[in-house]
Amino acid sequence: MNPDVNFFFEKPSKWQDAYKTLRSIPLECGLRETLKWGVPCYTLEDKNVLLIHGFKNYCAVLFHKGALLKDPQGILVQQTKNTQAARQLRFTSTQEITRMQPIIKSYIQEAMNVEKAGLSVAFTQKHELEFCEEFINKLDEVPDLHDAFEALTPGRQRAYHLYFSSAKQSKTRHARIKKCIPGILAGKGLHD
Repeated sequence: MNPDVNFFFEKPSKWQDAYKTLRSIPLECGLRETLKWGVPCYTLEDKNVLLIHGFKNYCAVLFHKGALLKDPQGILVQQTKNTQAARQLRFTSTQEITRMQPIIKSYIQEAMNVEKAGLSVAFTQKHELEFCEEFINKLDEVPDLHDAFEALTPGRQRAYHLYFSSAKQSKTRHARIKKCIPGILAGKGLHD
C-alpha cells in the first residue's frame, strides 16, 4: 500500500467500504499502487493496468487496455461510445465485490498478461471520427476554419469533437461551436 493514496480511501464517500475492499485485490495480484489523476492507479513495471474510481450510482475498476481483454463473463462496460481502450467492471455494493473477487482477479491477471505481452489498442484515426453535422457545416461556412482545424494536433481535434458531439441538442452544439471558433482559428486546443 502506498501511503500517498491513503487519503482516497479515508475521505467520506458512499463507496468507502467498497473502495477498501477493491484496494486489496490488485495488491494481492502483485500490482504496485500509485496515485494518478487523483485516484488509486495500479501499475506493472510502471505501465498503468487499472484504476479504482467511483460515480453516483457505482464504483468501478477501470482497465486501461480493457478493450483487449476477452471478457468471458460479459461484464466489462465501455463508458461511452467514444471510449476506445478502457473498460470498467462496475459494482454497486461491497458484497458484490466480495462475491466476485475470483472473477476480478482473473480479469486483473489477464490485464497483466496483456501488459507483459506489450499489446496495445489500435486507436481510431482522426479521419474516422464522426463529426456532428453542425460542425461540418461550419467548416464550409467560415473561411480558414477547415485549414485551422486540420492544423491542430489529433488530440486537440478529438477534444473538440467530443465536446461538440456530446451535446444532445442541436442548439447547444451550435453554441459550443460558435464559442470555440476563435480558439480553433488561433490554433488553440479546447482547454488552452
